[in-house]
Amino acid sequence: MKTILLRSAFLSLAVFAVSISLQSQTDSSDASLAGKLTDLSGYGVGGVRITAQLENASSASVASAASGPDGAYLLRLPPGRYRIHFQRASFAPRDFVLDLAAAENRTLDVRLDLERVSENVVVTANAQPLELDRTPASVDLLGRQEIEQRQAVSLPDLLATQTGVSLARTGTIGGLATLFIDGGNSNFTKVLVDGTPVNEPGGTINFSNLTLDNVDKVEIVHGAESALYGTDAMSGVIQIFSHRGATRIPEVNLFAEGGSFSSARGGAQFSGLLGGFDYSAAGSYFQTSGQGVDDAFLNRSFAGNLGYRFSDSNQLRLTVRNNSSFAGTPGQTLFASTVPFAVDATAFDNLKQLSSNLTWSFSTGSHWTHRLSGMESRILDTNAFPDFSFFAADQFNRSGLLEQSTYSFRQGAATAGYQYEVENAFPNSLGGTHARRNNQAGFLDARWQPASRLTLSAGARAEANSNFGARVVPRAGVVYALRYSQGFWGDTRARLSYGQGIEEPNVFESFSTDPCNPGNPSLRPERSRTLNVGLDQFFSASRFRVSASFFTNEFRDLINQTVGPANSSCFTGNEMLFFNTDLSRARGVNWSGEAHLNHWLTVKANYSFDDSRVLKTVPNAPAVEQPGNHLLRRPVNSGNLWLNANYRRLNFNIAGFFSGRRTDSDFLGLGITRNPGYARFDLATSYNFVRGFSFYGRVANFFDKQYQEAIGYPALGRDFRLGLNYRFSGRN
Repeated sequence: MKTILLRSAFLSLAVFAVSISLQSQTDSSDASLAGKLTDLSGYGVGGVRITAQLENASSASVASAASGPDGAYLLRLPPGRYRIHFQRASFAPRDFVLDLAAAENRTLDVRLDLERVSENVVVTANAQPLELDRTPASVDLLGRQEIEQRQAVSLPDLLATQTGVSLARTGTIGGLATLFIDGGNSNFTKVLVDGTPVNEPGGTINFSNLTLDNVDKVEIVHGAESALYGTDAMSGVIQIFSHRGATRIPEVNLFAEGGSFSSARGGAQFSGLLGGFDYSAAGSYFQTSGQGVDDAFLNRSFAGNLGYRFSDSNQLRLTVRNNSSFAGTPGQTLFASTVPFAVDATAFDNLKQLSSNLTWSFSTGSHWTHRLSGMESRILDTNAFPDFSFFAADQFNRSGLLEQSTYSFRQGAATAGYQYEVENAFPNSLGGTHARRNNQAGFLDARWQPASRLTLSAGARAEANSNFGARVVPRAGVVYALRYSQGFWGDTRARLSYGQGIEEPNVFESFSTDPCNPGNPSLRPERSRTLNVGLDQFFSASRFRVSASFFTNEFRDLINQTVGPANSSCFTGNEMLFFNTDLSRARGVNWSGEAHLNHWLTVKANYSFDDSRVLKTVPNAPAVEQPGNHLLRRPVNSGNLWLNANYRRLNFNIAGFFSGRRTDSDFLGLGITRNPGYARFDLATSYNFVRGFSFYGRVANFFDKQYQEAIGYPALGRDFRLGLNYRFSGRN
């Protein structure tokens, strides 16, 4: 009986305590903040970290919660003015300031957008941004952190060390710089700056003065992507993404440096966020005397990015980028004593490149999103060879309009769009003739995830060109997750992508009025078929990654000149006519690896094997370009090793790059057809000696290796720079 009474008393006490607790909760003055977090498709996003901190009280404790699988969340907070922060990898962070009253029940639903500059998100390879692990194409991403750690200044120097990319530069700093991706010609790569194409009509682009000011990310997509981007996207696409302001208190960066060859560089960048308005701008100035006669280079750059968010589903953005340079271009100086006319010590190249893009993004309903963009790029390139009394000014302009609409659903998305582009050119080679060409296209692109491990994508574009008529180009891809694991043998992912590409003729090939080199308005577009098969293997919870991608590319209907009718007024005694005659291919493997050995040491490496071949050409082609030879200036073997150590206030980088022997030509009749391989090492380091201030230094070509990226043009020798940087990191 006594035991029963004791148990009854204990139970009564427990019930009384619970009732007091419930009563206190009911009477609590705490406010509640609840809502749902959704993605572009309108479905919940789980695993988002939500934090709340009292405004202007940095020492106050931070309350936090995480959203559930359906995107729902709940926070209980004492009354006050709070800064609410939503954060999850791959998504753009969102911030709100709310006043919460006692016992208030507030609802805050938020739509999260994929972060375009995240290294886990791919923008260029899809009609809509998509996480990397669901992208079929082979893609390399270079983020802001790596760009800063490597102290990369120019785009060609950054890209030259990437998988499957080879660089050919006719000179040192400021010489004509062209890139080849996976064996494709230098005009087979579409280059975008915040969505704006910057290639000349016909695909050519000079990378020599493109800097990395105000750049947050660079994406390199391997394979033909004409289904999305039309002409020029024959073997790959490169896109540059400008920095966006994200902090209420502005971020400021100032730097100045100097070094060898009488080099000096300085610049500034600032960015911030003011309500719904974000802004960023940067400018730089660089000059050097170079290492030889007529080797000076001067470059001025400016970039800006302005955006306004009317609401979560209504945004406007304007980006502008301008590069202006003056470079001495003496020519093939290594042959000065052998072929005097190969060198002009007074020659120069004045290059100006401008691009702009205005985009309005908005939603209609929970599943429909739309994008309307106006874009323009301008190029003015003035070449002069005073010793030969030759002066040429080439002007190119591309302007266009893009509209696309996307319907998103739980398992995928479908996009339909229309694009119109006008090309204008006033090249010196046409004797002042105005060349004009219009392109318009409709395209479809779709993604479907029928199972959690499987993502399918497909698309097609119908392109109508005022020169070659209409063409349809498809693409398709598959991603399959073979394994999910957080153990030593981590995730395994297989990828396959197929695409077709088209390349319009350049303006000289289509519009030339030279009687000895007449243009051919009936030329067909050059075409490509590319296939990439890849495997990504992760180890130890993604601390280590190994990726391999096999590619096979076929390039057809390539344009070349054949001997035409006899004409005594022509230098060769015959007219030279343009026809679609050539055929070539490239096959190989791109391998890359990444290891985060601990929190302060990272190692990356890549290797490319590119077996390119000429399959068919005109009989009068030079011997080095006859069938069976490797394509010009594309090494069979190349690779890169990069190590970064970031320990306390010190950051240290070492990058080693090697390029195997490549087929080339002196184009002077000397019979040189092979360019020897080389290895180059670069160092970069910085030290934060006081808050906001850091010393930095870098040495390019540390061992002063003598080599040529193009025969006859010596590369820059050992080049060191020392500088001072001040950075005020913005904050919210």
